[in-house]
Amino acid sequence: MSLKIYLAGPDVFRTDAKELGEAKARICAEYGFEGLFPLDANVDLSNLTPYESGLAIYAADIDLMNRCDLIVANMTPFRGPGLDGGTAFEMGYMRAQGKPVWGYTLDTRDYGDRIEQPEPGWDEQKQHVEAFGMADNLMLVGSIAEGGGELLREAGDPADPRHHLNAFRRVIEKLAASR
Repeated sequence: MSLKIYLAGPDVFRTDAKELGEAKARICAEYGFEGLFPLDANVDLSNLTPYESGLAIYAADIDLMNRCDLIVANMTPFRGPGLDGGTAFEMGYMRAQGKPVWGYTLDTRDYGDRIEQPEPGWDEQKQHVEAFGMADNLMLVGSIAEGGGELLREAGDPADPRHHLNAFRRVIEKLAASR
C-alpha cells in the first residue's frame, strides 16, 4: 500500500490549479506515493450559499487529510509575507494527528526578512518581528522539524508552475529517500 500525501497550498486558487494538482500527483506516483489534491474531492456546490460552500469544502478537505499519511505543503508566501492561512491550518491539523509535515517555499529569505521593519526588529505597527532564522512562523517550521519532515527553500517565481513542480519533485525525492 502506497503512502497517501495531502498536497496542500494556495495552488487551488490558481487558474491552472487542476493541472498543477494533477502534475504533483503524477510526481508522487513516480515515487510510489499517492498524491491527493484538495480539488480531488469534487465537492458539489450547486444550490449552496457561499457560506455553505465554504463549509462543504472544509469538510471535504478534512476528509482528504484524514485519509492521508502525511502532508507536503507549498509554503511560498501568499498574499503577504507568510504562507496561506488555510495551508497553515492544514499543516497543524496533520501534525496534531501525529502525521509528518513536509514543505517547500520558493522564497529563500527568512520570514523576518520579508517583514517591513521601519525600526530593526519591529514592524510598522510596533510589534516585534520573529527573527529565528526560519522560513516562516516558528510554529509551522516547528511542525516540520518535530515530525521528521523537511522544508526545502528554493528560489523561484511563484507564478511559474515549473518552479513549483521542480521544488515539489525535490521534496518528494527527499521523502522517498527517507523511507
